Amino acid sequence: MTTVEIPEDWPTTEAQARAAQDALRARVVLDDEGPAPGTGRVTGVDVAYDDERDLVAAAAVVLDAATLDVVAQATAVGRISFPYVPGLLAFRELPAVLAALAALPGPPGLVVCDGYGRAHPRRFGLASHLGVLTGLPVIGVAKNPFTFTCDPPGPRRGASTPLLDGTEEVGRALRTRDGVKPVYVSAGHRVGLDTACAHTLALTPAYRLPETTRKADAACRAALQEAVTRQAPTSAYSES
Repeated sequence: MTTVEIPEDWPTTEAQARAAQDALRARVVLDDEGPAPGTGRVTGVDVAYDDERDLVAAAAVVLDAATLDVVAQATAVGRISFPYVPGLLAFRELPAVLAALAALPGPPGLVVCDGYGRAHPRRFGLASHLGVLTGLPVIGVAKNPFTFTCDPPGPRRGASTPLLDGTEEVGRALRTRDGVKPVYVSAGHRVGLDTACAHTLALTPAYRLPETTRKADAACRAALQEAVTRQAPTSAYSES
């Protein structure tokens, strides 16, 4: 069992964090379509917090992309590395997410974040930042459109409309269930937007949110509760 290690050079101020985003953004790869939906493995990552106790828990849950069965998972718990600032969420979540990914027994394949990639004011959200730091193909599937606008997609599953910053398409509003609120998909790193939307539909056979996100959300909440109960940060991994 180990705690999450925050890198010594991790930004501690908003100015440092924005400078890091600006420096890393040029390394995002946008012309790689990424793995085909329904093939290989796909991993959901998510994070839960207890601000009162200064604890953060992250989970990485690996699914077989064809069956959506869980094949491995890892959790990591540590201290919160950055205050909550809109647009700088990656600096709050990434140390724990990276620790959870590192604890997996094998490659995660495509990674799905509960957040944004290109659909970010600086075009460098959590999904892009994670992709650049790890080299993995990553997409963002968010619950709301953040600061961007879009027309409502049609009512049927699979309908989509552009998520816009002015005239620039930064993502898509995608209907994953008939008559249910859309999710907001954006490319992160090494995956095109069309492929990101196809992955999202493949991961939502029964619910609005991807199975990767649902499983990772449950795992990080459980890990946080265990850490709170013990009153000490821990790191653990298990393989199914």
